Amino acid sequence: MRTTPTDRPSPLTRWRRIGTAAAAVTLLLTGLGTAAGEANAAVPAKVTWAATPCSTPHRTGELACDSLRVTGGTTAFQRANGVTPKAADATTPSGYGPSDLQDAYGLTSAAASNGSGETIAIVDAYNDPNAAADLATYRSYYGLPACTTANGCFKKVSQTGSTTSLPTSDTGWSEEISLDLDMASAVCPNCNILLVEAKSATMANLGTAVNEAVKLGAKYVSNSYGGSESSSDTTYDSSYFNHPGVAITVSAGDSGYGAEYPAASKYVTSVGGTALSRASSTTRGWSETVWKTSSTEGTGSGCSSYDAKPSWQTDTSCTKRMIADVSAVADPATGVSVYDSYGITAGWYTFGGTSASAPIIAGVYALAGTPGSSDYPASYPYAHTSALNDVTSGNNGTCTTSYYCTARSGYDGPTGWGTPEGVGAFTG
Repeated sequence: MRTTPTDRPSPLTRWRRIGTAAAAVTLLLTGLGTAAGEANAAVPAKVTWAATPCSTPHRTGELACDSLRVTGGTTAFQRANGVTPKAADATTPSGYGPSDLQDAYGLTSAAASNGSGETIAIVDAYNDPNAAADLATYRSYYGLPACTTANGCFKKVSQTGSTTSLPTSDTGWSEEISLDLDMASAVCPNCNILLVEAKSATMANLGTAVNEAVKLGAKYVSNSYGGSESSSDTTYDSSYFNHPGVAITVSAGDSGYGAEYPAASKYVTSVGGTALSRASSTTRGWSETVWKTSSTEGTGSGCSSYDAKPSWQTDTSCTKRMIADVSAVADPATGVSVYDSYGITAGWYTFGGTSASAPIIAGVYALAGTPGSSDYPASYPYAHTSALNDVTSGNNGTCTTSYYCTARSGYDGPTGWGTPEGVGAFTG
């Protein structure tokens, strides 16, 4: 359920429910990307998916994750041996892998040489007891450098920084954690990864985890969760997200047109979602449109009711903070491969949602290099708009001001200024 200014809950009931949590969605899929060593098939396929458990908050006052997991159907690509894997067959990856994402976003050379010494923090709620092992499986399969606790690349802590006193384990948020860790790895294989687990999905605990990530030295912090806006958001801004010199990315939401928080914070990079497909007819080799599955499912966007407009935003119809800034793949029908083993059959799954796009963009910031110490990196894409792939087709709903929900040339709400074409738009 997406709330509006006339039916917004109080701050104590700030949460949203994905419209497809109870029922899977079926869509005709064409052109899904390949894992390493695979080639596209020419035939389309029907794929089904549903919201992950953390997309429905456990209790009043908690925020929701922004992930969707494919549950069935046959993917639209084949392995070299001619076998077409089923999305529900957890033995075989069936979504975009690191080489696909790096190629689609012009990051191949940067991913090979950049990121060493940089730390991407992933902020999520509850504990994933299998996080390190699942991350190792993903990285090993795709030939990425090992990132373990033993070699100092991976570290998992609670919101207080403890490595031993961790939150209660949770199967739904573990899926989210696997998605986030794998996307950060896919885009920036040489980066260190810090997983900060909040003890619950309240804004206070997740915000405390953001502060802890920055305290521990992360210059890139990914957040794949959100909830309805409230009058408390400006207080949350100053308490949790005002960190100059740190690139903080936040998912724009999965409920279609409508603003949510913390994507509306003026201090963060709000990340929208696209459908990403191979396109041999383009020089780039890929094409993107706004991700929209239905009137209640697709990337979020909109004009904030509470947060002030940052100085670098210049669209005139929205006098407050406009969502989003940039975007990346989020449509589960053109989803990404993830390995997860806690609470579900251990194996490979295909995920979508703006939970995928936020850590992808955090990884791009990390490839681009350390932000200026007094900078708000959310401003960087606005200064380098020509270094982005402009997404000009699609919408995520109905709105009275067209660009709030409809793609166009230049800036628009659902995709911001566009998707990465290299790292040029993410450096000061």
